[in-house]
Amino acid sequence: MIRQAFKEWAVICRALAEGRQAIILRKGGIAEEGGVFKPEHKRFWLFPTFFHQHVGIKSEAASMLQAAERERPPAGILRLSHYADVSGTFFVPRLEDALALDLLHVWSEETIRQRFAYREPGLYVLAVRIYRMATPFDVPLKPEYDGCKTWVQLDADLPTEGAEPVIDSRTYAGILGEIDGLLHPTEFA
Repeated sequence: MIRQAFKEWAVICRALAEGRQAIILRKGGIAEEGGVFKPEHKRFWLFPTFFHQHVGIKSEAASMLQAAERERPPAGILRLSHYADVSGTFFVPRLEDALALDLLHVWSEETIRQRFAYREPGLYVLAVRIYRMATPFDVPLKPEYDGCKTWVQLDADLPTEGAEPVIDSRTYAGILGEIDGLLHPTEFA
């Protein structure tokens, strides 16, 4: 059962759902406490958002953006079809380390540079294993979910039984090894 949801561009949720990436890069948003992201939860639903995403991705991710837009739920509905288990949390204080992750995500280099430099230098990287539900949950969008914030508390815990990982264990272990080779883990906050 999971109640917490993590707001992320729909195209990034799509890349995670397709197994194209297994990391989430994060910097605090306007509505974050003190403008700083905190990796508060080890399990969460992916909450797809549809704002600003078209300008921040690599050109090869355009088809994923189009697919995410085609599958957009009706107005007023939040569709939760995938959840994440966090395997590792990293804080990346050097831009060159953030840029070294290029093959592991679909963000553009410009987006990485902008996010890294916003307010204080650095980015959080969450290594995540994504699970797909056989049947998604459609829940009403609420005004309290709005705003530039990462975490959303849903009205109820949603069950995760029967979910299947989108990446097999061996492939995911290889990705974690690659991330470990590029970064050094920090304690989960």
